[in-house]
Amino acid sequence: MFIKLDLESNEPIYTQLMHQIIAGIARNELQPGDRLPSVRSLASDIGINLHTVNKAYQQLKQDGFILIHRQRGVVVNPEGIPQADKVYGSQLRKTLKPYIAESVCRGMDQKEFLQICTELFSDFQDQGGEKK
Repeated sequence: MFIKLDLESNEPIYTQLMHQIIAGIARNELQPGDRLPSVRSLASDIGINLHTVNKAYQQLKQDGFILIHRQRGVVVNPEGIPQADKVYGSQLRKTLKPYIAESVCRGMDQKEFLQICTELFSDFQDQGGEKK
């Protein structure tokens, strides 16, 4: 998996890193049980602070995407990613709401917004196969 960060972006580096790892899982580039680089190794490889990588890994662990073992290191959750539930649905609504509000303010209609969402969703399904 190739990590590409935009150091000039307003989005925090740890968030970019998390999003890229999650995208790798969604595209099946990373399979359950696959090892990820250690915190130090990944930080060194991409030239960022190890605390930034640690923050991303800890959030991914909390969200159920990875496990961190003392002996085995960092692995994609071998039991699979926890499925969407009501709590996830609520978080998704909260995340999307400001983007929808901004889209309305900028004159984008519902059809156009949904088309973008459909295209992005399809990109992940086409590259990673359907998730069950």
